[in-house]
Amino acid sequence: MKVVNSILDNRSCFLFFLSVTLHLLASTVPSASAKTHYHDFVVQATKVKRLCKTHNSITVNGMFPGPTLEVNNGDSLVINVQNRARYNLTIHWHGIRQMRTAWADGPEFVTQCPIRPGGSYTYRFTIQGQEGTLWWHAHSSWLRATVYGALIIRPKEGSSYPFPKPKRETPLLLGEWWDANPIDVVRRATRTGASPKISDAYTINGQPGDLYNCSAKDTIIVPIDSGETHLLRVINAALNQPLFFTIASHQFTVVGADASYLKPFTTSVIMLGPGQTTDVLISGDKPPARYYIAARAYQSAQNAPFDKTTTTAILEYKSAPCPAKGLSSNPIMPALPAFNDTPTVTVFSRSLKSPQKVEVPTDIDESLFFTVGLGLNACPKNARARNCQGPNGTRFTASMNNVSFVLPSTFSLLQAHYNSIPGVFTTDFPAKPPVKFDYTGNVSRSLWQPVRGTKLYKLKYGSRVQLVIQDTSIVTPENHPIHLHGYDFYIIAEGFGNFNPKKDKSKFNLVDPPLRNTVAVPSNGWAVIRFVADNPGVWIMHCHLDVHITWGLAMAFLVEDGVGELQTLQAPPGDLPAC
Repeated sequence: MKVVNSILDNRSCFLFFLSVTLHLLASTVPSASAKTHYHDFVVQATKVKRLCKTHNSITVNGMFPGPTLEVNNGDSLVINVQNRARYNLTIHWHGIRQMRTAWADGPEFVTQCPIRPGGSYTYRFTIQGQEGTLWWHAHSSWLRATVYGALIIRPKEGSSYPFPKPKRETPLLLGEWWDANPIDVVRRATRTGASPKISDAYTINGQPGDLYNCSAKDTIIVPIDSGETHLLRVINAALNQPLFFTIASHQFTVVGADASYLKPFTTSVIMLGPGQTTDVLISGDKPPARYYIAARAYQSAQNAPFDKTTTTAILEYKSAPCPAKGLSSNPIMPALPAFNDTPTVTVFSRSLKSPQKVEVPTDIDESLFFTVGLGLNACPKNARARNCQGPNGTRFTASMNNVSFVLPSTFSLLQAHYNSIPGVFTTDFPAKPPVKFDYTGNVSRSLWQPVRGTKLYKLKYGSRVQLVIQDTSIVTPENHPIHLHGYDFYIIAEGFGNFNPKKDKSKFNLVDPPLRNTVAVPSNGWAVIRFVADNPGVWIMHCHLDVHITWGLAMAFLVEDGVGELQTLQAPPGDLPAC
């Protein structure tokens, strides 16, 4: 399937860029209309029926997915989370910059200790200069399989979108469903060393859709009128699977991703890695009928099992003719890309650009090179075979720069940093791979087993950072969605094979690269990102395929305080959960 770029005439381009410029200038001016939104999240077990069976699923306020939060740029949020479930819990506000409020970021044992069953914690933070679609989710074990929801940030009051205002807006959260307890699934995988059981369905707003058993009557319906424009806020909340997303017979105009605006372009399909969001406009310009909205896997890892099913919702024109009595009106089904259609993914990702020239860091202080990928640990001595069910009697693992990340268990990393507690972490994470090798070729088996450690990389406040993220072919190459907490970054280039600094610098886009919080590193390839370390704290960077973070595909940056109050991490709140 081809992705087709739209061609805007010079006049419309100029007007769009002018609109974005004025809009961004307005977003930097303090607003007297900023509000504080208060919410209570009660996390508890709720009976949820899917695929013919009822499970006691962990939800927020009895809802699956959880509540949608709607705010304006500049607003503050105060969210009291009460844990009435039987598992430890934290909530992460995915993509929120958390300027100086790292205590509210949420990853377990990174910025806080978990909220124990029966406990509570209030997250307090302010939205600063971000607009578009983000989301929130649990950041403990695999609770985010059911604990997640949309976080919509609209322009400040009195401001507008840098595109024609749509008549309707609909968040569409793509999820992954197990006909089992997801915590049991990951615990079994951890115990056996094998890969976890694949999901049984994908979902749109919590519903699998009518291609699955016992699911037809609850299929999500998205209404549209002929002639109207509709903004779809698409979120990939799946645990382990990048997903293609399309609507039969309709084109998307892509206008935003990860709460940053983009130069509009048209396409018939988008791809989102777990954690990523994409805002698209659709027009009600097709014959009135019912059209399937569909999502299914993009699978880049060779010979790895994955869920091959397709989730659907229905785009329904209000003026669509009613079916004759006793007959059903089957929606029109779209053509979906092949599961391994990397060319479509590549064309789509390379179409993402900022609306205008941006200030990309150029004089680099920290030039980093991180390899990412899987690995295999030898079966420990005296271990039983049932605990070594990976390939050839091994246990799956994963790493960055040959370090498999280990979370602490007695203090969070941020607490240890703030209170100068020794022995919790070290700051010797390598700036480049300890051994240089043919990253995407035949890798020596001696490099398949990483070292375990809780290693951080220290950055001075204000450092201008360039990071090359290189996929490896250890076990299998794969498209890895790498998410950096506390920061947005510019994706200035991506490519296939081994990154070559001499040849590949010519591919750098230092004019209008996209600003994102999660980068889909190409399978058997690389991506280059840049950011300024202007937010003090400890910030985890990890693969958003949850099975990979479980195996250790993560690291963390320790960003030091700068000068003065505005460059200094705030003190921890009084109700921060104790370990």
